[in-house]
Amino acid sequence: MGPDRSGQSGRRRRQHHRRHRRRNRVSRNAEAALLAGAAVLAALGISIVRVAGGESPDAQTALTFLVVALAFGSLHLAFRQWAANASPYLLPLTALLTAVGLVEIFRLDPSAAGLQRWWLLIAAGLGVATLAVLGSSGTDLLVRYRYLFLTAAVVSFMLPLLPSAWALGGVEVNGSRLWLQLRLFDTTLVRFQPGEIGKLFLVIFLASYLASRHAALTSMTRKLGKLSMPEPRQLFPLAIAWAVSLVILVYQRDLGASLLLLAVFAAMLYAATGRAIYPLAGGGLFLAGAVVAGTAFDHVQRRYDAWLRPWDDFADTGYQIGQSLFALGSGSLTGSGLGLGRPDFIPSATTDFLFAAVAEETGLAGSLAVVAAYALLVAVGFGIALRARDPYRKLLAAGLTAAIAIQTILIIGGVIRLLPLTGITLPFMSYGGSALVANMVAVVVLARISHEVAS
Repeated sequence: MGPDRSGQSGRRRRQHHRRHRRRNRVSRNAEAALLAGAAVLAALGISIVRVAGGESPDAQTALTFLVVALAFGSLHLAFRQWAANASPYLLPLTALLTAVGLVEIFRLDPSAAGLQRWWLLIAAGLGVATLAVLGSSGTDLLVRYRYLFLTAAVVSFMLPLLPSAWALGGVEVNGSRLWLQLRLFDTTLVRFQPGEIGKLFLVIFLASYLASRHAALTSMTRKLGKLSMPEPRQLFPLAIAWAVSLVILVYQRDLGASLLLLAVFAAMLYAATGRAIYPLAGGGLFLAGAVVAGTAFDHVQRRYDAWLRPWDDFADTGYQIGQSLFALGSGSLTGSGLGLGRPDFIPSATTDFLFAAVAEETGLAGSLAVVAAYALLVAVGFGIALRARDPYRKLLAAGLTAAIAIQTILIIGGVIRLLPLTGITLPFMSYGGSALVANMVAVVVLARISHEVAS
């Protein structure tokens, strides 16, 4: 009887593995079809924009199709090779948002769309390289180098403070010193935000650190009045988060990056411990810093004024948010149509206010579709975190997803005047190569975690 039972158990395992492989093949094939649909959507959208402008579809249409197909096709093949068991929804949702963003950027600034296509190819290439590295050792490889990631993150945040006169130096844009530019003979070759990659490095470090300090952080051994708290030395991560966010706020004068960083840290601390004290303390610390910044820095005060009183000085501080609100209102239910609105009236529409441009030309229906795509992407990411069996992968997936979710909430909240403007770009959609690269790598790491959880 023993050998028969053993043989039956072996057959059941083999049948289970065959069914699992078939499901994976079906999932990956469906993923490929959806990615092809995203490439077609991008080409179709640009064709509609050109026709609406009285022009015929040209090489831009075919080029956009080829770039989207090549970028996401290469990622799809990498998924088949190194993340075959990953969620089949991550890449199609990312491709959909990227395609919609490319169309709207082209609508506003064709030259910026050309640069964004190059950044998409770079982001896809780095995504494939990341997956190839993780393919052999898994995400455990990141744990071994956590302090290297911390060092790289700190360096990334400090780089924009380099003197502007240097060949590789920081540059101030719209009152914030977030950019690093490479110049040769007084010609700017490339400009990027190293802090975008720094956020990714910090999430990787914090996931590893919190996973190893879980017991100490959940042990409330000290009393502060009626409030229970852990040993002060265990609050080191929150102190570091607060310090780094204040450095960004004070020296780089960027409210958005500072708020995003502290919010992600607080979310990860809550995910690691289940203790509400961490997000509450983080929120209180940031609120105190934001109040001080509002009184110390004119450009932060102007953002507050534009948020609270946009109509008092519409010609100056309130012009950007005012035009955004006009665009949202004129979009109505179905929008003016691609290429038929006037989103070009909105300053910085390709970066800070791309959602308003989409809302004007696609209406409430298109806006809700975009929000739904982000909601699905975030749900998939948190689903991966919930299914992870070990604290490290759980925290890493939760942190990467929280970063995407918080960015989306901050920028859409700023556009609709629910929150003050932060200058953060909409993930995958807004123009900006640094953010696109960082977010694409985040999705790739999420995919690898999903594969490891399902294997």
